[in-house]
Amino acid sequence: MAAARVLLLQSGRPEAVSFARSVCGLLGAGPGLGPWPTYCSFEGGRLVLSAEPFPGSAAKLPLQRPPFCPFAALEQQQPRSPGVELPTHRGVDLGVAIILQSSDQTVLLTRRTRTLRTYPNLWVPPGGHMEADEELLEGGLRELQEETGLQLPQGQFSWVPLGLWEARIQPNPSEVSAFTWLGPDVAAAVAATEDGTETPGSLSQDLPLSVSAVELTEQGGTQPLALPLALLLRTTPPTAAEDQERVSSGTKFALGLWLQHLGRERVAPPTAT
Repeated sequence: MAAARVLLLQSGRPEAVSFARSVCGLLGAGPGLGPWPTYCSFEGGRLVLSAEPFPGSAAKLPLQRPPFCPFAALEQQQPRSPGVELPTHRGVDLGVAIILQSSDQTVLLTRRTRTLRTYPNLWVPPGGHMEADEELLEGGLRELQEETGLQLPQGQFSWVPLGLWEARIQPNPSEVSAFTWLGPDVAAAVAATEDGTETPGSLSQDLPLSVSAVELTEQGGTQPLALPLALLLRTTPPTAAEDQERVSSGTKFALGLWLQHLGRERVAPPTAT
């Protein structure tokens, strides 16, 4: 099976997940909003998932998918429409997204260029497709350097896996057209719109009307950009145009996980010396 990078542990045996199946569904996710806790391990360029703990698995991580999962919808179609052929010969591939926290507790987002074939103008963390034999951290650091020029020296940072996101994405050249650093308050407002229950009008009036960003010019330079907060708070209805500038649902989920981790860091007891 091509690109069999994601394996599901069932009855003690890891089996490759088909591209045409919903990974969340295979792990017991229902039709409602997640996330769903799952156990995982990552070795030799493969991600092993299970609903139950297994030797070598990490602590539970939240697994989430977009509000509309095309394969989950197809699985629920009974009977399936004539002529609909699912790519059962393909496996599920892997990507990585980096929620990079600076020393002043802000996180980095980048805007995909408008010329990209899929998801142009979307605000996302640095990240992308993982190579066949890469480990998780290795792939994340490579994508971070390719997209932003940032090279983090080994041993001078700490990292922790925050969660898993299931999406149907085709890898593209990793280029961006703008970037911004979000503080916790703005990030919390953006994350609150993930499920559509919060709207810009219902959030705190203490938030700024815009955040500072940097836009890359066609001549290779940069220019300041005042990014309207309302743009970052846009929800993503199923009818939204693919090139509408907004923050992706997966990014909002990731920001929420980062904020939870940040909250735990702030209340952690001091270590003995």
